[in-house]
This record gives sequence, structure tokens and C-alpha cells, in this order.
Amino acid sequence: MLLGIRKKIDAELNNFLSRLRKRHSLHKISPLLYQSIKEFVLRRGKRIRPTLFIIGYLGFSQKPAKNLYAASVALELLHDFLLIHDDIIDKSILRRNKPSLHIVLNSYLKRKGYKKIKFNGQDLALVIGDALYALALEALLFIEENMGRKEKAIQKFIESAFYTASGEFAELLYTAKNIDTIRKNDIYRIYDLKTAHYSFSAPLVIGATLAGAKRNQIDKLFKYGVYLGRAFQIQDDIFGIFNEEMGIDKFSLIDLQEAKKTLLIWHAYEYSSPKEKTFLKRILEKEVLSRQDLLRTQKIMLNSGTINYARKEINKLIKKAQRLIFTLGMKPRYKDLLFFYPQNIFK
Repeated sequence: MLLGIRKKIDAELNNFLSRLRKRHSLHKISPLLYQSIKEFVLRRGKRIRPTLFIIGYLGFSQKPAKNLYAASVALELLHDFLLIHDDIIDKSILRRNKPSLHIVLNSYLKRKGYKKIKFNGQDLALVIGDALYALALEALLFIEENMGRKEKAIQKFIESAFYTASGEFAELLYTAKNIDTIRKNDIYRIYDLKTAHYSFSAPLVIGATLAGAKRNQIDKLFKYGVYLGRAFQIQDDIFGIFNEEMGIDKFSLIDLQEAKKTLLIWHAYEYSSPKEKTFLKRILEKEVLSRQDLLRTQKIMLNSGTINYARKEINKLIKKAQRLIFTLGMKPRYKDLLFFYPQNIFK
């Protein structure tokens, strides 16, 4: 069933691009803008957010509303908007195994011979991200549902963007804080705001709200999303330090380079020797990190039991999320999808 949902979402992304040509004539306004949106939106992804939106809706609705899948695209466009901005902030050069959008646009400007210009690829990418947010709101309006529910759903959609921005802002400020002052609850607060809310809780809640689910059901879906989002972010943190697919190179140094206070860094610092604490503090303050810095950090995390701790935390959070499923009044098939959904994203 998940594969069928995913195929319909991918088909709707193509329909979205067709509407972009017909409704807004974007290919005439700016071919570069249109092609950039097309290329980025169609990159391969897990489609977690629109999938959860569909599950949240169909789990409580009597029958599928017209343009349900067209509306699901809104959650993917919101994700793309946030990714574009996040890559600029983190100075990431890769996204979905391809160059980040601002890197693509910098290459375009260089290839076309632009000289003495007062803007760059980052500036163009920011504008594209802003356009995608506007288009995401438009997509959500396509669903033909009760107007009162639509209004509530749009409000929750806007809230998810706001909380994500708040989480990004808070995380940036936390990078300037001394690791001694950071606590586990501080880290989870950032994870909830920056990842869990818009990626897991909001899609489920928005879908269920449109379907007319009761408040207590929506609250349980929200908690499910928080637990799953925390687990997902911890896994992403592990991948950021122990990147087996890419090997030990500059891409594995991103979180350390940005001095992000992840759960892994917090635990390694808390359970390390004074000498290792001094080293971790130093690398979080360095502007340029080396391969040796990463290797030693990995060793500290292994010796301090950080990776085992992180994996146990992931399993604990997934079990908490799954226990909530038993108390939901959703249709059984969609409860099953949520119960087993972690297996599809924690591969």
C-alpha cells in the first residue's frame, strides 16, 4: 500500500509542474526558475511528509476527497523550501546525492559568464525557496473538503513552517553556546521544532484535521510524530558522523564543522575523560576540521558508548510511537501502516 501511495505522490509532483506552466506560465517568466524548481522537486526522496499526510487523512475519512493527492504535494514542497534554505545556512554542497541548489546556480552563473554581478547562487536559491513556500500553500488549497477543516489545516501548515524556522534559529544560537551548558532536553527541544514537527507530526495532523478527526486523536498523532521525529533525527546524526556510504571525507564533517550540539556530541562529552572533553570542546570551536579530527571524534563516541546509547534511544522512541497506535481510532489498515512505518524509513 505504501508503494501505491508513493507512486501517486510522484505522479502528482509531475502534475504540479504541469500546472506551474499552465497556471503561472513560469517557463515564460523565467526558464531558469522553472527548470530549477523542476529539477529539485523531482529529485528522488522518501516522500515521508506527503505519505504521512495521506495516511492521516485516509485513516479517518469516509472516502477520499477530490484532489487529495494534489494537496499532499504541499508537504513535499514545504520540505523542499526548507531544504534549500537549510543547505545555504549549513553550507552543504550535496542534497539527495546531487549538488545543492545554490551550488547548481553558482555553476550556472559561472558557466554563462556572468561578471560584476552583485548576487550569487545562494541569493537565487533563497528566492526559489520562497516561491516553493507560496506554491505549497496553493497546493494545499486544491483539496475539496469542508471549508472549516481546510482553514484549520492551513493554520496547522503555517504553524509547522513557523516552528521549523524557530528551531533553525534556536539551533544556530546553540552552536555558539558552551557544550557544558547544553542539556538533553535542550537538544530534544531543537529536534522537535526543527525536524519532528514539520516532518512527522504536522503531516499526520493536517491530514487528520481535514478528515474531521477528533481532538484526542489528533493529539495522539502529534505525539507519535514527535517520538518518530526524534528517532529519525538521531539516526541522521549518526549518519552525519559515521557516513559509511560516502566514506570519511568533508561531507562527514558537516555537523562538526557547524558546531551542532547533537545528542551524540552531548553524550560523548558527558561520558568522556577530561582529556577527551578538552578535545571535543576544541573541535567545536575550530573553523576548519581535518580527517584526523573526525577519526578521533568517532573513536571517542565508540569508547564512551555513545553509538550504542543512540541506537537504544532510537528503539525506545520507536516503541513509544508504536504504543500510541493501539489507542487510535483509525481504520485498521492505516494503523498498521503507521505501526510498521519506522521499518520503511530506518533502513
